Amino acid sequence: MSKKNWLFKHYLVPKHRVLSKKEAMKIAKKYGGRKFFPKISSDDPVVKLLGAKPGDIIEITRKGEGKYYRVVVR
Repeated sequence: MSKKNWLFKHYLVPKHRVLSKKEAMKIAKKYGGRKFFPKISSDDPVVKLLGAKPGDIIEITRKGEGKYYRVVVR
């Protein structure tokens, strides 16, 4: 099993995805701007595997808890 598959299939790792530019603008507007989102490092293993860049917004979907958003920083 590849490292990527293992990481995303591990039971402790929730679903992550990079929002499109349009989705990111909509979410940022809804919540008052990117500066209000918690940060996630561009060195985070999941961020690296997703190919996210600083400024991108990551949507994290946790089972039974809902969706959370993080902005990628250096």
